[in-house]
Amino acid sequence: MARGPTTGVFARSGRASQGAARFASQVDEWVNQTEARVNAVFRTATLKLARLMQSTAPYDTGALRASLVATINAPPPVADKSREGAPTSYNEAAIIGVISNAKDGDRVLLSYTMKYARRLEYGFVGTDSLGRTYNQPPLAWNRLAAAQWSRLVSESAAEAKASVAARRK
Repeated sequence: MARGPTTGVFARSGRASQGAARFASQVDEWVNQTEARVNAVFRTATLKLARLMQSTAPYDTGALRASLVATINAPPPVADKSREGAPTSYNEAAIIGVISNAKDGDRVLLSYTMKYARRLEYGFVGTDSLGRTYNQPPLAWNRLAAAQWSRLVSESAAEAKASVAARRK
């Protein structure tokens, strides 16, 4: 039985999953001038990461996408079989609500809580505990999304600059 999230990524101090660079080193001097700018870019990039994960997540009934949760500085949620049969609509407002409270240095965990998410992310060949045989290749949608972190941070910083410039006009 899986402990923690079945699969997911986290953003912490600007790292997504196993990304190497600190957030401050990924953004330019303009962003680093104020804490508000750093936090805004961090939140925007994290939301973009969640949206990218959702847009590339496999879709059948919608239950997997509906199981995406976000936490800040908390242990990962336990894989949840009770969500099977639950409403299959995704509530982005809940994700936005969590991310809006994050600040640079926080650990934001985006994870899917459906038990089969791990099998879809990493693949599974063999027979499960119920006797079902699988030959599921890895889809790796979370890892592929996490690999886009630097690009998402750059886009978010550019959007922040453009927003400030537009307000000054």
